[in-house]
Amino acid sequence: MATSQYEHLFVRELKDCRDDMSNEAEAVGRPLPANLSRPWAIMRSEDVPEAKAYITMSWVHPTSEETLWVDEHEHEYDEVLVFTGSNREDPHDLGAEVYLDIEGERHLITTSGSVYIPAGTKHCQLGFNRVDRPFRFMAVALSGDGHYKPASER
Repeated sequence: MATSQYEHLFVRELKDCRDDMSNEAEAVGRPLPANLSRPWAIMRSEDVPEAKAYITMSWVHPTSEETLWVDEHEHEYDEVLVFTGSNREDPHDLGAEVYLDIEGERHLITTSGSVYIPAGTKHCQLGFNRVDRPFRFMAVALSGDGHYKPASER
């Protein structure tokens, strides 16, 4: 069977992308919280040069302790943060209480959903007051060059 002309657009192996992060846990001198999986690259220009988005995914596992994950920062690009619960009977139930600061204003997230962060908007701290059931977290950087790091760090 001939190789498809579109095969180069697929990412078929998820890769650890901790080295790409600049504001999360290890990058700011804190260990990765014990209840988080390592971040996996879902799509990035390193793997698909035409990609205009950088997408990561992490599993967040149960914890009863408040856990800080990401420090306050801003980007030169838009970003979408996605929170998806694992309750098949109620997909709206996140099974957790997540906190997210936007321009210093704290928001609590308890349902599956997403938040759009416009370029230049200070956001985070991001963390968990509690996690009762695993949920999936995805970050979508709407960056033409597909990177999280500011231009000054590339």
